[in-house]
This record gives sequence, structure tokens and C-alpha cells, in this order.
Amino acid sequence: MERRISGHTGLLALIGSPVGHSGSPAMYNYSFEQLGLDYAYVAFDIEKDQVKAALEAMKTFQMRGMNVTMPCKVEAAKYMDELSPAARLIGAVNTIVNDNGRLIGHITDGEGFVRNLEDHGVDIRGKKITVAGGGGAATAIQVQCALDGVREISIFNIRDDFFERTQKTADKIRQEAKGCTVNVYDIADTAKMTEEIRNSDIFVNATIVGMKPKENESIVKNTGAFREGLVVADAVYNPKQTRLLKEAGEAGCICIDGTGMLLWQGVCAFKLYTGKEMPVENVKRMFFS
Repeated sequence: MERRISGHTGLLALIGSPVGHSGSPAMYNYSFEQLGLDYAYVAFDIEKDQVKAALEAMKTFQMRGMNVTMPCKVEAAKYMDELSPAARLIGAVNTIVNDNGRLIGHITDGEGFVRNLEDHGVDIRGKKITVAGGGGAATAIQVQCALDGVREISIFNIRDDFFERTQKTADKIRQEAKGCTVNVYDIADTAKMTEEIRNSDIFVNATIVGMKPKENESIVKNTGAFREGLVVADAVYNPKQTRLLKEAGEAGCICIDGTGMLLWQGVCAFKLYTGKEMPVENVKRMFFS
């Protein structure tokens, strides 16, 4: 790494909190080195009220781009000069490209999620999916799945500041993907959540429950919701096997951890930053095997 750094090296970063667990810096820097690109990627622990200042710094330092993780995705979208169609629909960004001082916000989480399922042989078309969560990543998954042909989506979220936004997102999805049924429920309703998971083809945890330091928790309180053949996907990737996936696996579910979503959303962001394809197979062998 030290030998690659020069006075011309372009800087990219991840912002959010917490970010100390993130595998993004290693993945991006390895890819830059493999392709001979003069960039370096770091992580900054940034809270939501610091986002505006971070984006001003991005312009000041002429950084090429930023990835954005929780809890900053919605806040960052407010300061973009332009939003991609998906980011505009979702109201959040996870990838920002600095085009000569003009910030363009994208969302690659949903595409990364779908491509991760495809990589595991799971086709979402015509399926029913239940999603826990209403934040940026959850919304991206919901929108992308609807646009890619899911038949029905049941969304469970806490009755907090995100709940009304989740309901509005559901309305937008219904308008954009008219063949998709969308339901929104209170995540505190354990009985309803259990019922919806049982009647689904795919269940997704898109909350931070299960991520360090909450690795001993699971978003599913009643493991009777699980059954053999149900696809259970977790957006959490540290730890790789969450309590959710462990309990789902014991019930015979098909379990997909969040590392692949990280990989594939990163592949999309890498192309936006550099115009080049990430060396996916090499990255898989190095970081995801």
C-alpha cells in the first residue's frame, strides 16, 4: 500500500457508524492494486449530524467518492446535487461520486442483494419476500426486488421515525411496480411476523440486529417461523454467521449471509467510481472464501 501512495493518489472513503468492522477498505484497496489504479480507500466513523461537514470535506479534498453506511444514508441524500432514479425513489444513498465538485448519489444495496441471491441460485421473480427493516438498505432491497419481479413484499419495521417513511415507500413501490403487492406491519407484532415468514419464499433481515455488538440477538423472536427450504438472507456480514442464520440453519432453511451483498454492491460502486470492473473472482478468493 505504502508504495502505491503518491502525490496524485485519489482518495475514497466509507462513512457511517460503526465502521471499524467494515471489510470495504481491504476489498477496494486490493482491487485498486490489482488493476493498477492510483486510489486509496479509508473509513471514517461519522454520525448522522456530521454528514454535511463530511460531504463538504469531500469536496474540499477533491475525493473521488464515498460509500455511505448506517445511520447516514438518508441524511447524505439531502445534500446531493443529483440522485440516480433508484436513489431518488428510495430517498437514500450508499454511493456518492464526486464529479468535479458535483455530488451524484446512487444506491447499490438493492442490486447487490439481488445479485447475491442469484449467485446462490435463488431467483426472486414471482416470489413472496418478507423484509425486516425500514432503513436505507432495507428500502433498497424492497425497491429492487419489486422492480425485479417479486410478487409480494411484507415489510416489518419499528414504529419509529422510519415507519411513516416505510409506508410512503410502499406507496411508491405500488406505483412503480403495479404487479407487486406490498404490506407494512409493526415489527413488534411477533405473531404477524411469524405468520408472514411462514407464508414467504424468502425472509430478509435488513436491520442492524445481529451485527456486532448485537451479535447475540436475532430479529426473529419465534423460531417456529422457520421451515425447511425457506431462504433466509441476512444483510449483516459481521459476524458472518449471525444468530438468525444459525437458528434458521438448524431448522433446515437455506441461509445466505451478508458478505455477498457487500461484494456485489461494491462491484457496482467500483464501476461508478472508476469506470472499470472489479476483479470479482480474485476478490471472492481473497476475502469471501
